[in-house]
Amino acid sequence: MNKEVKFTDKGTLAPAEHFTGTAWVHINVAPGEGYHTIVGTVAFEPMARTNWHVHQTGQILMVTNGTGYYQEEGEPIRLIKEGDVIKIGKNVNHWHGGSMYQSMTHIAIVTDLDRGKTIWGVPVKDEDYSSYTAAASNVENYLTSAAIKNHEDLWPNYVSKLQVTDPELIEIFDNWAFDEVYAKSELDIQTRTIITLASTIGTQSLAEFSMFVKAALNVGVSPAVIKEVVYQSVAYVGVAKGIDFLNTTNEIFKANGIALPLEGQMTTTPENREAKGLELMKATFGERIDQMRNEAPQDLQHIQYFLAANCFGDYYTRKGMDIKMRELVTYAVLVSMGGAESQVDGHIKGNLNVGNNRATLIAVTTQLLPYIGYPRTLNALSAINKLTLETE
Repeated sequence: MNKEVKFTDKGTLAPAEHFTGTAWVHINVAPGEGYHTIVGTVAFEPMARTNWHVHQTGQILMVTNGTGYYQEEGEPIRLIKEGDVIKIGKNVNHWHGGSMYQSMTHIAIVTDLDRGKTIWGVPVKDEDYSSYTAAASNVENYLTSAAIKNHEDLWPNYVSKLQVTDPELIEIFDNWAFDEVYAKSELDIQTRTIITLASTIGTQSLAEFSMFVKAALNVGVSPAVIKEVVYQSVAYVGVAKGIDFLNTTNEIFKANGIALPLEGQMTTTPENREAKGLELMKATFGERIDQMRNEAPQDLQHIQYFLAANCFGDYYTRKGMDIKMRELVTYAVLVSMGGAESQVDGHIKGNLNVGNNRATLIAVTTQLLPYIGYPRTLNALSAINKLTLETE
């Protein structure tokens, strides 16, 4: 036991008999205050950790800063990060602490102290602590905390093979795409994931699409919305390019126990699809739709019919996504395809008309930059500047 008890603004130095390395404990709520509960803030320096131990009444950990490790007996070590809540069952043997290269702070809560106690065990051996996947440990060494956290939000406990074979590229890309780009594109996590998913269809990137279907499920995007992204894209990339993405979606859904087919989302009938589609086209693009239809040559009138009945009547009128999200999805697909500049212009105007302003379009384009590259991004931003500076 520590003979000298040290106290700083972090709290009291954790006792060496129960901890390896340097950790600090600050008691927020003590049992003597009339509660059978103890609440403490524990700050671990890198590589610091608790001994193996058991709480007879269980424990809750809430990570408030940094990145750390958590392990239950018989299970692999888990990477835990700011925002994570770990619920530890009664009599579960476990340990927790800072990660190899980063500190970690959590709030620890143990209740019902009158019904059980904490039983401390042996220290975690260095070789066991260091057994956490080499690639994951290395990635902590060169990725920022924000990059790790944002990547983990999408793909918990995922370790890329590229982290082993191409660590320099991962350092460049992940710190940029999952830290700097996030900071400059204020989007909620579901919107960010949906528009990136749509973009991968536009770039015909099936492997990355598969990753983002899984990410979408991980962040709570419904299967219906994921399917609507795929269906919507068919109107723009064509079914020949869309079919592989649909099949991949179905495979991932089945692997996750999602029954197919999903509940239908159609809202039109063969009789009213043109009228409903045309109504939505006018609501999105204004009365110029009538001019466009009237001025089309006679031998192209069928295309105007298809735009109303099929593109808008069959797809845009569906449930699952509202018009604001559908326009963002369409914009994401179009700017990612390249070669569709006039359509990008039209759908920037459509986005503005349905309530997606310049700031939203810039945020979406910024999010897509890592996946579509600078030329297509700069083209899209040029169009946004031209059209929004004229109208706002």
